[in-house]
Amino acid sequence: MATLEDKIFGDKLQYYCSSSEGESDNDECDTKVETPKCSSKPTSVGMNSTMEQSHWSGSTTNTGPKGVIKDWQRFKQLETEKRESQDREKLNLIKKLSITARSVAEDDKAKEQEQLDDELAELMSDDFLLQFQKKRMAEMLALAGKLPIFGTLKDINNGEEFLKSVDDEQKTVTVIIHIYDRYDVACKKMNKALEELASEYKNVKFCKFMSSVAGLSSFFKSNGVPALLIYKGGQMIGNFVRVTDDLSDEFNSSDIEGFLIEAGILPDKSCMPTIVSELC
Repeated sequence: MATLEDKIFGDKLQYYCSSSEGESDNDECDTKVETPKCSSKPTSVGMNSTMEQSHWSGSTTNTGPKGVIKDWQRFKQLETEKRESQDREKLNLIKKLSITARSVAEDDKAKEQEQLDDELAELMSDDFLLQFQKKRMAEMLALAGKLPIFGTLKDINNGEEFLKSVDDEQKTVTVIIHIYDRYDVACKKMNKALEELASEYKNVKFCKFMSSVAGLSSFFKSNGVPALLIYKGGQMIGNFVRVTDDLSDEFNSSDIEGFLIEAGILPDKSCMPTIVSELC
């Protein structure tokens, strides 16, 4: 039976001579070995064969201690790689399920949302919206009916009347004051245009204030008129000096109306829904 030592030397027993204790000092070889000369170590041929067999080739032919250790290390390496691969597959599966899968509670919530969407679609039908618009517009018209009605271009004769015209008015009322000079041609056209607008926009307060009565300088009288001062809730929201610079020389009430609408002072009637005429 081959021993471990025999495996190391590649079973080349014919080249091996024991040198252990207890043998005779004459260093004679074992009589069973037919060789002309003893040798205490393998020849080069035996060594090459041993090296070839001890080299790791991925198999388990080497059963020595080193071969067993290498086999065990390789086995653990493959086991680790397999476990890591399985962990990656599990992680990818978890990510995929977390994106596509929903719980029972989430499914119930989605069904409720679908029902709400269907109910909302029914409510947003044309008939429902039309009724809602009529109701809302009626409320707005009722609120507008509570606003004071003016309809004329009012004269302001002194500073006290000027302050009252601004401070004592309702916060929802827009006050437009024209600072003018009685001899200026453009100021006369502006007064005429504002009179027409006052009769059309009856909830807007139109006033005119002579520059000399207001105590303004001669420079302003010659370079600042016609000027429009806009107030709401006691606060100035617009200040337009020498308005004719933005208009043509032959302006009229329509030009002034368009200018004030563009500035956000007057409401744009063209944007008013047709439902208002049905309610009025």
